[in-house]
Amino acid sequence: MDYELNGLPLHILLVHAVVVIVPLAALCTALAVLWPAARRRLGLLSPLAAIAALALVYIAQQAGEWLLLRVGQTPAIAHHAALGRDLTPWAWGLAGAGILTWLWHKLNLGTTLTRRIGTTAARVLTALAVVVVLFACAGMVVEVVLVGDAGSRAIWQGSYSPTPVHR
Repeated sequence: MDYELNGLPLHILLVHAVVVIVPLAALCTALAVLWPAARRRLGLLSPLAAIAALALVYIAQQAGEWLLLRVGQTPAIAHHAALGRDLTPWAWGLAGAGILTWLWHKLNLGTTLTRRIGTTAARVLTALAVVVVLFACAGMVVEVVLVGDAGSRAIWQGSYSPTPVHR
């Protein structure tokens, strides 16, 4: 597959979508797990945004691998590519967290657990689920920042010197 659009590598365009959608999906998921009013308003948007983030990460990675074969590989670009590959488990984690959060509340699993295993055990499991969801959200955002920072450094470090503006 050709990952170009009007002569511009598609990876460059896709990473901007990833940088926008991933934090939004993580924020929606975190709000949904912590705040009932936000959960009601967001509804299916949280898991759908998390699934969209997973899809965008996959496509951006494929476009990045295509681009990697066409550019000179430096240690900085290799580092960026390696970090980009590490994004996949986090993307799956965010998608899982978004789906888990939505299903947990849609199926009222907290109440079901309380009836089956008792209040204390249900609260512990609920708290554990919240921690896992928040960990996935935070981890995904941190990983995207690290990958993006490594990519921008690989491209711009040493090759860009802004002209000072005199006023």
